[in-house]
Order: sequence, then C-alpha cells, then structure tokens
Amino acid sequence: MKYKVHRFEIRMEKDRQKLEDFLNSLKGEVVTIIPNNKNLGLGQIYGLARRIDFLLIVEKLK
Repeated sequence: MKYKVHRFEIRMEKDRQKLEDFLNSLKGEVVTIIPNNKNLGLGQIYGLARRIDFLLIVEKLK
C-alpha cells in the first residue's frame, strides 16, 4: 500500500465547497484529516480564538 499526504490551505468560513470538491476528486481512500491550528496568541490560550490555517489529508492509494 502507498499513502500520499496532501496539504490543503483553508479558510473554514469560505472554503467549504472547495474542500468538498477536493475530497471528491481524490482517487484513493481518505484515511484521516489533520487540522493545523494557527497561533493567535493569548486568545487561543484562553479558548477565545481558534483558527485552522491548513489541513493535512492522508490518502491511501490502491
């Protein structure tokens, strides 16, 4: 088995359709999606602000 890791830049409020189109275009099976939280300072520490700036998508190829 082979795996491929894709980095997908995203703005969650605007790119939902773009993410859906990307996932539907993959040839293999999606194993996992890992979000990367962007550092926003003290707001993130206190749970007030979170922002995902990209996703890592692991695809299992046939």
